[in-house]
Amino acid sequence: MQVDRGWTEVFNDPPREDMHGEETSNQVKSSGPSAPRSQPLTIRNSYSSKGDFRPSSMPSIPNPFPELCSPSHSPVRVGSLVGSATATDEDTHVVRVFGEDTHSRSVVVSSMATARDVCHILVESTHCTDEENWALLEQHPSLLLERCLEDHEVVSQVQSSWPQDGDTKLLFRKNYAKYEFFKKPAQYFPENMISDCTDVKTGMTPSQLVQSMLKCGSCPEIQGYLHVREAGKKSWKKLYFVLRRSGLYCSTKGSSKEPRHLQCVADLADVSVYTVGNSRKLYNSPKGHTFCMKTSRGKFHSQELKLLCADSEQSKTCWVTAFRLFKNGKQLQCNYLLAQANPNLQIPPRNNTKRADGEESMVAMDFSGKSGGRVILNPREAESAEQEEGYNWRKREALRYSLPNSSHGSRPPAVHQTQPWFHGGVSRSEAQQLLEEQGQVDGLFLIRDSQLHAQCFVLSLCHQRKIKHYLLIPCEDGGRQYYTMDDGETLFIDLLQLVEFHQINRGILPVCLKHPCIRVAL
Repeated sequence: MQVDRGWTEVFNDPPREDMHGEETSNQVKSSGPSAPRSQPLTIRNSYSSKGDFRPSSMPSIPNPFPELCSPSHSPVRVGSLVGSATATDEDTHVVRVFGEDTHSRSVVVSSMATARDVCHILVESTHCTDEENWALLEQHPSLLLERCLEDHEVVSQVQSSWPQDGDTKLLFRKNYAKYEFFKKPAQYFPENMISDCTDVKTGMTPSQLVQSMLKCGSCPEIQGYLHVREAGKKSWKKLYFVLRRSGLYCSTKGSSKEPRHLQCVADLADVSVYTVGNSRKLYNSPKGHTFCMKTSRGKFHSQELKLLCADSEQSKTCWVTAFRLFKNGKQLQCNYLLAQANPNLQIPPRNNTKRADGEESMVAMDFSGKSGGRVILNPREAESAEQEEGYNWRKREALRYSLPNSSHGSRPPAVHQTQPWFHGGVSRSEAQQLLEEQGQVDGLFLIRDSQLHAQCFVLSLCHQRKIKHYLLIPCEDGGRQYYTMDDGETLFIDLLQLVEFHQINRGILPVCLKHPCIRVAL
């Protein structure tokens, strides 16, 4: 068979000599009969010197299956020998996160981005001043389920288990109790719920077992009674449960922990634990301290959930915290140490922000001495001087506008309205819900308008997992207006001064103000 002249023009090969020194042309000669069409033809010089295909010099090869061609139904596949390009861009994932209001924000992150990475992006985009205690929460409104994602969890993997037609969403808010059990373990692990392992007796006290669990990663036994909802029924039954590293077990005979009486309920490696809100109304639970377990293969349906109810909030917190520790092990301690490494991490300034003219050359000065001004070189001293100057300025302004015959016009807007801890006209129940959602740790507080007393405010404060409310009353002294909450014994020119004072002094409060209850709009 002889190839048409057009093929030789495409490849344009120069004459070459064979091993006997005779020249051969580009024409392919066949000594026998012509080859059938189904047999492949050897096309020479279809590669470049580097071994790559040259699609510009590729002939049009007839397609034996024209019915499988492109929509143009062309029987010729152009460039069919050229390899497809491989994707070089990193896989990305779009995460939609809701704030505590109805607004949301979508962020583009890596497919392997963790919950800590997403929180860092949201902190930067919302211009928060710190990254401390922010968390992502997985929320299922129809089932009233909620779970705080661990910092190391991959967000895309968590979302892959959600139902496509469900109402599941991610929530961004403060959670001061995320690692509080490392600081105050006695509040989270009652001694009557901690026991030594049955297999290995160490002889340690319950408090020593808790310290060993937090520092060394050992796993004692968590034991106690829980109400469990029977499968396929609305009734609840009280059983004795034991939590070990290997899983959760229930006793079939009272409080016996013998192996023949223990029945495995769940494997910790395959279980996620959620807290349940308003469980009495939706699930008819005997108490309001309910949590549930869901396996990775299970669906988000009320029949697929293993509901458990504790007798007290402290008992429920102990069970949920122990689940987190036993499942994540030392990874949880690494997350805590990483969060504590730089808790008040300041967000770096953006490139598009411009400093005012001459700001680069400004320095802190102290003019309190008799010898004239001096430059403050210590950054901490400069920050302290700035705060003191701001306090003195607010005091002068408050006195100036509180004079009886002041002719300076109307008083400026109250400074407390711009503070993150002020929540305006929220009700008492709404304030308690906000404090509970953000961890209900000691020192967590907010200030709101009083709904019973005009022109008064209320300080809502958490202490020992309880919420107390203090009335802030305006009063006059010497023709000037102040605020007090101890019948005039201590007077404050505004609510900001009251908060700053009680952040370093307890006064009549059981604990100093430490954590402001903050709501961020996305």
